[in-house]
Amino acid sequence: METEVHEAAGAAGHAGQAVGMPQLNFDYWPNQIFWLLVTLVAIYFLLTRVALPRIGAVLAERRGTITNDLAAAEELKQKAVLAEKAYNEALAKARAEAQAIVAETRAAIQAELDEATAKADAEISAKSAESEARIAEIRAGALQSVTEVAKDTAEALVAALGGKSDPAGVDAAVAARMKG
Repeated sequence: METEVHEAAGAAGHAGQAVGMPQLNFDYWPNQIFWLLVTLVAIYFLLTRVALPRIGAVLAERRGTITNDLAAAEELKQKAVLAEKAYNEALAKARAEAQAIVAETRAAIQAELDEATAKADAEISAKSAESEARIAEIRAGALQSVTEVAKDTAEALVAALGGKSDPAGVDAAVAARMKG
């Protein structure tokens, strides 16, 4: 039991010396401040010599990439504007050529149509003249046939009535009657 009392007394003696957390004990503060400064200086040099230059290089690389990309985009935009302008010019030229081809084709078709119309008119005129000549022949033939039939009929009537027909008189009477 004596050892227990001695241990308890020893623990109580140590308890009297321990004030609490060592960080809050003013006896250790100069040492803690020293190591805090050493650590901050080491972190400062580590950041300024290693980390910040790498971060700066990455940022500069990004900035350069962004600048190059913007320049390339501007260049591509200019090319696109030029391409669009060339496309619009080519489209306008193609439309003008198409209009010229349409007008040319229209003129050629109209010329062919005029030629065909003139040819058809000439054929119609020739056929019409031929038909009129044939009609005139038919009329003349019909008129001659009617005259002959009339002469024959007149001679037959005169002979049937008991008279003698005079061919010159019958011709004169038929000619007078045919005139109107």
